[in-house]
Amino acid sequence: MSKKIIVIGSSNTDMVIKAAKIPVPGETVLGGEFKMGPGGKGANQAVAASRLGGDVTFICKVGNDLFGENAIKGYKKDCIDTSSVLYSEKPSGTALIMVDEGGENIISVAPGANGDFTPEDVEKVADVIRKADYVVFQLEIPVETVLAAAKIASEAGAYVILNPAPACKLPSELFKYISLVTPNQTEIAILTGIDGDIEAGMTRLNEMGVKDVILTLGSKGSAIWDGKKAEIVPAQKVKAVDTTAAGDTFCGALCVALSEGKTKKEAVEFATKASALTVQKMGAQESIPYRKDII
Repeated sequence: MSKKIIVIGSSNTDMVIKAAKIPVPGETVLGGEFKMGPGGKGANQAVAASRLGGDVTFICKVGNDLFGENAIKGYKKDCIDTSSVLYSEKPSGTALIMVDEGGENIISVAPGANGDFTPEDVEKVADVIRKADYVVFQLEIPVETVLAAAKIASEAGAYVILNPAPACKLPSELFKYISLVTPNQTEIAILTGIDGDIEAGMTRLNEMGVKDVILTLGSKGSAIWDGKKAEIVPAQKVKAVDTTAAGDTFCGALCVALSEGKTKKEAVEFATKASALTVQKMGAQESIPYRKDII
């Protein structure tokens, strides 16, 4: 029987402009290409996990508007269980994204309904969370909401994954409910206060209560921490056109592979291939691959 994956997080509509360069303050850059589509770190990870073979339920909060309605249609199309989606009087979340010709991006997010996702909402879906084998979080919903849901998931025996993005200082209590944390180099420095020494940072996360750490290193690959040393899994060599959703694809793929009983190294290798496919296409969810693409 397949393991049950629940992703709890944000749902956004992304409005993307790709241009030759990202403008500096006060500058206008003409000649860009515009696209609009679904996004949000939570939604991206749910879509990635489902497309790559996971049995996925997505718990998020959207507005009673066209953006929210279209987002849910998309999740259903990707075979995601949306029966626990919550609704807000605030508008659905939106993100404005600019991408340059080298694939680098800047993103500004208006949280909307994502910011209205409360610990009280978590209580409404607590029974659903308790049935999960794996629960995945990010930080585009309030931290107190993540804490409330992670506590329920951990106490029910789920393997709890935190992708700490966008990074911020977190309550110390949260770490004792986290089974695996997947920061990048910037995020691990913010979480631990240790900058420039990845092994010291990963050791610190262990001391804070997290059992497993997988550090993403961009074009250098990923580091799997065993408590004493880091094993590097190299990145795939590809030409990136848009790095949007690459980290989310990695996290969703990693969760699926772990849920299938793969070792951490096998799971990271699978996730690395998935994210390498993502960066070769424009957009967020449009760029997320399917299982057949990796095979």
